Amino acid sequence: AATLPPLFDGLIAAAAEVGGVQVQNRGTILGNLITASPAGDGIPNLLVLDASVEIAGPSPRRVPVQDFLTGYRATALRADEIAVALHVPNLPGARSGFHKLGARRYLVISIVMAAGIVAVEEGRITSARLAVGACGPVAQRLTALEAALIGVVPADAAAVVQAAHLAPLTPLDDIRGSAAYRREAALILLRDLLQGIAG
Repeated sequence: AATLPPLFDGLIAAAAEVGGVQVQNRGTILGNLITASPAGDGIPNLLVLDASVEIAGPSPRRVPVQDFLTGYRATALRADEIAVALHVPNLPGARSGFHKLGARRYLVISIVMAAGIVAVEEGRITSARLAVGACGPVAQRLTALEAALIGVVPADAAAVVQAAHLAPLTPLDDIRGSAAYRREAALILLRDLLQGIAG
């Protein structure tokens, strides 16, 4: 419900779909990250925000979210450390978005999710960050796709997304969907996401 710049629209959209009202009012964004669930809705957003985690302990440090997540439900936190804050650098003029596929809209674990941030200057994309969750042990940034979008007219951004851009993803077959289904869904979600935030 907080008033935040468009850079945070994706995170706001994800927060509205995490659990039920009770979880949304008690849970925290940092807590969602620390669970390190592949299906954590906030995590792809924190990746595209280039967020870092402030860690308190014997040797205080700050770790990028990408390095903080070390595997399935595993983080870089040591036994004598605690995460105390998230830091997000500003990206003036950027807009973000989030799309989630689940069996229903509410109170559901994600099958696939996509988060993105796009900045535009003089009619061309100057910065793009995209991440997909629930398609591997940790959410992944799609750096090849991000590079391919630089210089593209925003209205053409969705058409840039190709299956080859999903190479870093390692989706599994489970009760919620097959690996092939997740890969195809990720492709569609990314195109829809870019059409919304860049178009």
